[in-house]
Amino acid sequence: MAQAPNPPSVRNISQFKSKLRGGGARPNLFEVAIPNFPDYVGASYNNDDKSNLRFMCKAANLPASNVAPIDVPFRGRILKVAGDRTFDPWTITVINDEDFRLRTAFEAWMNGISKLDNNTGATAPTAYMQDAFVYQLGRGATIASETPVNDISGAGPTESANVLRAYKFFDLFPTNVSEIALSYDTGDTIEDFTVEFQVQYLEAFGSAEAADIR
Repeated sequence: MAQAPNPPSVRNISQFKSKLRGGGARPNLFEVAIPNFPDYVGASYNNDDKSNLRFMCKAANLPASNVAPIDVPFRGRILKVAGDRTFDPWTITVINDEDFRLRTAFEAWMNGISKLDNNTGATAPTAYMQDAFVYQLGRGATIASETPVNDISGAGPTESANVLRAYKFFDLFPTNVSEIALSYDTGDTIEDFTVEFQVQYLEAFGSAEAADIR
């Protein structure tokens, strides 16, 4: 049987401050990279677009990881054992510029999976699945420049970026490119849209490993 922990004692603000390493991770210090789109997207997603996404992705989430329980009845009781592990969809929010470059690329990605005119498309998963990366940055970190170091498929953070943690999303593909609401009444705002991806799984890497994941 596990030993019970020590009972709590009176804590003070100085002790709490000493435990808050780096002042705490900040949700607005992050960067998203999708180094490659499927080959059939072609010129709709080039090196400039890879860089643009790093700036234009203004929000993202880290999907929940779930292990479903399996109920096993036994003589009027239920034993719960671990079932399969699944990951929730991943959603990003992208600022739309006047070229519509990124939206066009995401739409082309989806069109290759299911064409608009005849409902055909890519059948091999390797033809439409790609990997993506999210970097949690520390305070004082810089946004990746055009000259990445220890590049992750052509889109890694620069040497000066303080990467606290990196997440690699494996074999994802988009299932929704959201609407963009237009209205005469809407002013002083810039369009954005969301893209939802299905993710096979993701892995997290600490700061020491983040520069080497591929």
